[in-house]
Amino acid sequence: MTHELLGLARAVGLEAAAFVRSARPAGRVDVSSTKSSPTDVVTEIDEACERLVRERILGARPGDGFVGEEGDDVVGTSGVDWVVDPIDGTVNFVYGIPTYAVSIAARRDGEVVAGYVVNIASGAEWGAVAGEGSWRYDGDDRRVLAAPRFDNVAHALVATGFNYVPAIRAKQAAAMATFLPQVRDIRRIGSAALDLCALAEGQYDAYLEEGLKSWDLAAGGLIAREAGLVLSGLDGEPDERLVMAVHPAAAKEYFALVRACGF
Repeated sequence: MTHELLGLARAVGLEAAAFVRSARPAGRVDVSSTKSSPTDVVTEIDEACERLVRERILGARPGDGFVGEEGDDVVGTSGVDWVVDPIDGTVNFVYGIPTYAVSIAARRDGEVVAGYVVNIASGAEWGAVAGEGSWRYDGDDRRVLAAPRFDNVAHALVATGFNYVPAIRAKQAAAMATFLPQVRDIRRIGSAALDLCALAEGQYDAYLEEGLKSWDLAAGGLIAREAGLVLSGLDGEPDERLVMAVHPAAAKEYFALVRACGF
């Protein structure tokens, strides 16, 4: 059944990505509204994409629940719900920076069991099933992901992101000023889902971000875990307060460093 959930996520995700590509005009995209701050934007295409995903998934599985970034959540009866970000990396989408994704995850009884992410601009795809690994798609073939061992935090290339609320961003900047001299460098791409997939592929050594919602983390987090990475929050499971991810060989040192820097 879990592979069927992933198959549905992939089919709907590919349709959604094609819709966004065809709907996006040339140049910058108009912003229709904002969320947590005036710089945290929503477009009409975000909202239309989420409607498409919700209609396709609930059309195929009408008893399921649905949680989406743009609202209109549905309470299901089947024990399965879907956690969806129709365009993860909306600011990139608005400006035409080609790193924004559709992210779709299925949860069973609250636990993420299947995840799918597709980079809308490039077409790159990733998937995972809980307990069965994660992979990069190459057409109908799959390249299994195994994050490379990493144990020197001083040489870490760390993916990160920053909150849109100015007061939180100022606190993050202060913590980052302490953190940055103790690692190789940081990268801020603008899509948590794509960051976590890139981490699973070994393009980064570690990850750090505050303020992630469930739809930011669900699919990408499963893909990273199934590639062998450890995810943690400040004092337990990763959550909106803090998400850290790294290879188990470096987890103790890396997590201690992040906490010591005041994130």
